[in-house]
Amino acid sequence: MKDHRSLKAWQEAHLVVVGILRIARESWRPWASAVFSQVQRASLSVQLNIAEGWTFGESPTSTRHLSVAYGSVVETLDLLDLMIEAQIAPEAELATLKSNAAQSQRPLLGLLKRRRPL
Repeated sequence: MKDHRSLKAWQEAHLVVVGILRIARESWRPWASAVFSQVQRASLSVQLNIAEGWTFGESPTSTRHLSVAYGSVVETLDLLDLMIEAQIAPEAELATLKSNAAQSQRPLLGLLKRRRPL
């Protein structure tokens, strides 16, 4: 692999970040500002912790960053569910982002299981 951008988890996380930013630009409302702010931070945390973790190779520090990324993807998925339920943005767009987030979650979990057997 060349760099962190070649990881499927990073690629899907990046799609989520870009999608969240686009939805925020198009659908932001004052009454939902806290949700938009939190989903932006959570989704960005996934992408950036994968990138930062990559720099540490197969080390405990890398595993810690991947753990944070995994927690953040779970948070992102929960926030996307909330946004769908509260009808904060178009459901079809949010569902697509949920699919991307889940596609990021699976390889992250695989990496963590390999590094920290249960």
